[in-house]
Amino acid sequence: MFEIGNSLREARERQGLGYPEIELATKIRAKYIRALEEEDFDAVLGDAYIRGFLRTYADYLGLDGEVYVEEYASRNLATWPDEPPPRREIRRVRRRERRMERRAVLLVLAGIGVLTALVFVAWRYGATSSNVPPPDTRPKHKQAASHPQLVLHGVGRGTYVEVRRGRPSGEILMQGTVGAGEVDKFAGRRFFVLVRSPALVRVTLDGRAVALPAVRNLRVLVTPQRTTRLQG
Repeated sequence: MFEIGNSLREARERQGLGYPEIELATKIRAKYIRALEEEDFDAVLGDAYIRGFLRTYADYLGLDGEVYVEEYASRNLATWPDEPPPRREIRRVRRRERRMERRAVLLVLAGIGVLTALVFVAWRYGATSSNVPPPDTRPKHKQAASHPQLVLHGVGRGTYVEVRRGRPSGEILMQGTVGAGEVDKFAGRRFFVLVRSPALVRVTLDGRAVALPAVRNLRVLVTPQRTTRLQG
């Protein structure tokens, strides 16, 4: 009498074999191979399968499979046929297991789909019923009035323009040429503007046109209320 499981395990480890490799070669699932090595025969499908798996696994390891089958048989009162379980039956069991696994995967995917649909419905109808503030329906020109802009639009061949905030000595916002088709914008309510050729630039403030005298090197102070020409 010898230990079936330890003998199989030692033979496998001496050869440096892993469960995935043996499973691929013998078509015996790794969990059954472990069960044989641990002599957990209740985990295998039945006596006929235990006998067939023992013979196949032992032969693969270079051992005498019949010796392992006889040793297993000697420990049990039942008798077994001389032939191992038909491979057709083993394949049938494996197909049944694969079908069950596929069915479980499909059920999980279906559950995920249902959950996703419920989340979407809850989000959509919850958003419409929540206290969402109404959209701002105020006219655009009234909103813009609180944030006036000075807009320079170059025409013709363009001209040199200098823009400062508030007064002639204020912060420089721009010094350069406004070319034809170019648009420059500055937020604020009071600007000092120097224009070399007023006819080559159109100016608006808060959406209203700023009238510029046709004077070369024109200097003006522009506010939403009025445009004041400065000397200099």
